[in-house]
Amino acid sequence: MNHRMRRYLNVVLAAGLLGSIASVTPASAGMIGTEEAAVDSQASNERERVKALVARPEVAKQLQALGVPPEKAQARVDAMTDSEVRTLAGRLDALPAAGGNFTDFQWVMIIIGIVIIALLV
Repeated sequence: MNHRMRRYLNVVLAAGLLGSIASVTPASAGMIGTEEAAVDSQASNERERVKALVARPEVAKQLQALGVPPEKAQARVDAMTDSEVRTLAGRLDALPAAGGNFTDFQWVMIIIGIVIIALLV
């Protein structure tokens, strides 16, 4: 029985090894266009803008009051995809400028809501 089990395991392991080797695809390299490089750079800039907003003292204070440490909020922004960051940055651009209709508390609530929505998606 032991010999039969060992032989069965050897066959299964060999099949798994062959299957994993067969699924490996060769690497390919190519040039990327200016547009692709610009999109990556733009996403990085937008991510930094969102992180800077989350790092603002009044935002950090409000996040802390809601039980979200500033470090965790920064980590959540880092975990967002580029499209989520672009969407959030677009919403921030659409908001009125400082001194507009929103108070600091409303800004914080908007940011928190967006971060929560991004986490749920």
